[in-house]
Amino acid sequence: PANWPIDNLKLSANITNPYWPMKPGTRWTYRNVEEGNPSHVIQVVVTTATKKLANGITARAVRDTARSNGQILEDTIDWYAQDAQGNLWYMGERTAEFENGKVTSRAGSWEAGKDGAMPGILLPAQPQIGQKYRQEYKKGEAEDNGEVLATNNLVETRAGSYKKSLVTMDTSAVETTAVEYKFYAPGVGPLLALDTSGGAAREELVKIDKA
Repeated sequence: PANWPIDNLKLSANITNPYWPMKPGTRWTYRNVEEGNPSHVIQVVVTTATKKLANGITARAVRDTARSNGQILEDTIDWYAQDAQGNLWYMGERTAEFENGKVTSRAGSWEAGKDGAMPGILLPAQPQIGQKYRQEYKKGEAEDNGEVLATNNLVETRAGSYKKSLVTMDTSAVETTAVEYKFYAPGVGPLLALDTSGGAAREELVKIDKA
């Protein structure tokens, strides 16, 4: 649908979705390896901050920072909210790409309610195999879609071995060749992301701790 009626969803910045519980202060550390590039470290931290977005929804701010050899490559603030059913909504992002310590691009930034941008579901509350959902929408810039492939996978990462993991496939109407498989464990969050387009990339959970 072009426009979703989110006004009556009672969206909250307190996120308890089992596949990505966002308790403020939690930090996930990932190692990203991509063909032809040096590996880098990604840290995702649930902040105590919230932001009232252009569409009137108050969302949780989550910071996502990529570094290589100590240098910041990308620093993003993502905004999330959860509805009464437990669906995790993606409400926007403010991105910054860096080169030699200076911001070189903010492409891909969007905010629900601004310039026609609309939120989408990042993770359903009760994923069913074959379920499809729109994750974000800003015409020509952010048009990602998700699909549930499996709900009972065993996933091995450096951080450990996880049963009953959810597997999703993300595609983009903007980058039509982009395909990314994502794995989430109940009570833990994102475990692994496999990008099969272009230079194959693997982003794997190394540890979870307190920021």
